[in-house]
Amino acid sequence: MKELQEKILKEGTALNETVLKVDGFLNHQVDPLLMQKIGEEFANYFEDRGITKVFTIESSGIAPAVMAIKLDVPMVILKKQQSKILNGEVYQTKVTSFTKGTSYELTLSKKYIDKDDKILLIDDFLANGEAAQGGIRLIEEAGATVSGIGIVIEKSFQPGRKKLDDRGFDVYSLARISRLAEGVIEFVEEA
Repeated sequence: MKELQEKILKEGTALNETVLKVDGFLNHQVDPLLMQKIGEEFANYFEDRGITKVFTIESSGIAPAVMAIKLDVPMVILKKQQSKILNGEVYQTKVTSFTKGTSYELTLSKKYIDKDDKILLIDDFLANGEAAQGGIRLIEEAGATVSGIGIVIEKSFQPGRKKLDDRGFDVYSLARISRLAEGVIEFVEEA
């Protein structure tokens, strides 16, 4: 997505070989017009998949996921914090965050998923694939189907994409980064 790439180059900051800071428009302050275009792009790409729900992981995936409103399906937020009111009626899996270097229990209430659901999983970043695989585990544990994975920014030089491709998932990334270095951001050349 050309507009997203331009925004990353203009406002993003490559801190080193693995960290891209985009907090000015994606995961701290949000550019709503860009999020709307991102949501439309995901909705258009996945519109013929029979999607029944859009799932995302709190909190940075919420803005792009909710903007996939053209699909006209509920959005479900996979929680990173344990809730005292869910009382065991949940699916849970442990996920390690690449960015934060910590682990958390990803949680999904059983009342928001059904075995007949076809889920579009949307996330802000794909690096090592841990968050996406955590979401996939919860969806599959419930007996539902992962019908696609939408990624706003993919770090193609890290193993996450290959892990998902090897499992046969349709991964649609809007900006694929081939290399990061301090002050350097390069994109995968699209054929």
